[in-house]
Amino acid sequence: MRHGKKVNHLSRKKGHRKSLLSNMACSLIEHKSISTTLAKAKALRVYVEPLLTKSKTDSTHSRRTVFSYLQNKEAVSELFRDVAPKIATRNGGYTRIIRTGYRLGDNAEMCMIELVDFNEVFTKEETKKTTRRSRRGGKKSGETTSNAEAPVAEATEEAPIAEATEEAPVAEATEEAPVAEATEEAPAAEATEEAPAAEATEEAPAAEADESPEEKDGEDDTKKEEK
Repeated sequence: MRHGKKVNHLSRKKGHRKSLLSNMACSLIEHKSISTTLAKAKALRVYVEPLLTKSKTDSTHSRRTVFSYLQNKEAVSELFRDVAPKIATRNGGYTRIIRTGYRLGDNAEMCMIELVDFNEVFTKEETKKTTRRSRRGGKKSGETTSNAEAPVAEATEEAPIAEATEEAPVAEATEEAPVAEATEEAPAAEATEEAPAAEATEEAPAAEADESPEEKDGEDDTKKEEK
């Protein structure tokens, strides 16, 4: 039973496991990125990160300590010459594990382990993003101010036009009012002028009616005298 044992032995003896991790650490320092299984990558991260921290202090003691683990002079010199200046400002977390899927055959989970500071794709994207965000923010602020000021200017320019359009119907109404009064008074004048004519027409039958009885009386008198 393996109760309480947190070390992954990777199905190997102590010597074989140590040689495996040493060779993988040298490959990681040399190539800055390697592809392996997820279990080996997690074991390699625990093995190599203390060595990277040790390389920050460039001394004989540190070089001998790192060499006792790596057993490779070229890897040690590259670690202290190229890798150490890059990770000088980083407090741990020197490696990144990216899962890449499953291996055909035994279906083992594969991944890629790399040094964070040597991934130019991510570092370039981050710098571009920061610059783009600052530029976009500046442009947006400028655009918002210009857009905010533009409607105010339009409103101030269009205000007199709106007032003129509102006052125009009033002027038209005042000018058209006398015309309406004239049109309303015209029938009244016509009615007053036509009224005597109507009276004359009405008086004519009355006159005829007055004359007709006298004529009738005259005719009766003449008839009586003749008789």
